[in-house]
Amino acid sequence: MNAPALPIAPVVLPARMAKQIERAKETERILSILHQWGIHTLGQLAALSRDDLAARLGMRAVEMWERANGGGERILKLVSPPESFIESFEFENEIETVEPLLFILRRFLQQLATRLNAIYLVAKELRLRITFADKSHYERIFKIPQPTNNEDILFRMLHTHLENFTSRHPIVAIELEAQPSRSVRQQFGLFETALRDPVQLHETLARLIGLLGADRVGTPMLEETHRPDAFRMEPFAWEFRHPKPEIGHSERSVAKSRNPIALPLSFTTGSLGPSRTGIFARDDEERERGACDSTAVRGCVPLRRFRKRKKATVLLENNRPAHVRAAEVRAGLAVEGTTMAQDGPFSLSGNWWDERAWAQVEWDVEIENGVIARCHCDQDGWAIDGIYD
Repeated sequence: MNAPALPIAPVVLPARMAKQIERAKETERILSILHQWGIHTLGQLAALSRDDLAARLGMRAVEMWERANGGGERILKLVSPPESFIESFEFENEIETVEPLLFILRRFLQQLATRLNAIYLVAKELRLRITFADKSHYERIFKIPQPTNNEDILFRMLHTHLENFTSRHPIVAIELEAQPSRSVRQQFGLFETALRDPVQLHETLARLIGLLGADRVGTPMLEETHRPDAFRMEPFAWEFRHPKPEIGHSERSVAKSRNPIALPLSFTTGSLGPSRTGIFARDDEERERGACDSTAVRGCVPLRRFRKRKKATVLLENNRPAHVRAAEVRAGLAVEGTTMAQDGPFSLSGNWWDERAWAQVEWDVEIENGVIARCHCDQDGWAIDGIYD
C-alpha cells in the first residue's frame, strides 16, 4: 500500500526573479530556432534582416541582433573598487630608535585622516605592522573606543604603546592600516549614560597595561573549572548586551541572568570526594526537624572565605592534621592550636591533560579554641581557605 502523497505548497518567486527566468527561457527558444536555421555565429546573426527577425521571432531577437551589430545601449553602472586605507614605508637604513617611527606614523595619520574626511568616514580601528631585519613581523590592533579622525588622539594611542616597545632586531619597514566606519550617534536609555571621556580612559588603560602587563589589567572572569577561585583576566568590553529570554521559560532565563554562577557538583553532593561528615554531622532528630544533612553542608554552614588565602603550618599525625598554626586571620581571631576533630581528606584536581594541571586536598578542622576552619594542601604548601560561621 503506497503512502498518500503529501501536498506541496507552490513556491512563489519574486517578480524580478520570475522575469529573469522568463527572459532566459525566451533566449533559449530563439537560439534553438536560429541553430535550426543554420545560424551559429554572431556574424551570421548580424547579416540577417532586422525587420524579418522582428516579424518572425519578436523583440527579444531584435535586441540580440542589435547587440551583435554593436548597436545595443544600456545604462553604465559605476563599480568602485574597494578602497583600502593603508600607508606603508620601507626605511633605507635600519631603525633602532622610536623617534623615526613616531615621525612616520604622524605623517601616516595625517594622510589617513585626510582621505577619511573626504568621504565622511572615521577610523574605528588601527592596525600597526612592523617588519624587522630578520623578516619577522610584529602586529598590534588598536581598538578606538570612540571612532574619530583626530590625529592627536590617534597619535597618542600609538605613542603610548611604542613608549614601552622593545625589539631584538632593527626595524626595516612599517605599515599602518585604518578600518573605516560611519560616524554614528548613539541614543542612550533613561538610566544609561556614556563614558565621560572614552579616549582618556582608553589611554589610561593603555598606560596601565604598559606598566603592569596585559594579564593584570581587565575584567576578572570565572574559569569553567572546579578549581576554587580560578579566574582569568579579559580585556574591558564597552558593549553591554542584555540576555535574551528563553522561549517558554521566562522565569528560568531571569534566574540564570541573576545567578549566572552555579556551585560545582562536589560542593553540594561531594562527588569529588567523600561526603563531609563528622564535624558537620546531624542526628536523625535534627534531620526530621528540617536541619540540613551532611551532603548539603555548604548550604547550611556558611564559609567566610579569605582573600587571599592565609599561609599556614600544619603538623600531621597519621596523615591527618593534628596541629594548625596560621597568622592572625582577623582582628581578635587566630587559627592556631590542636585540632579536636578533622573531616577529610577531600581531593580536588583538574586539567591533568595539559600543563595547567592542578591538585589539592582539603580538610575541615575544629581547633581547640572553637574555630572551625577549612584548610588545604597543594604544591605550594598548606593554607587556610576560611572559617565556618
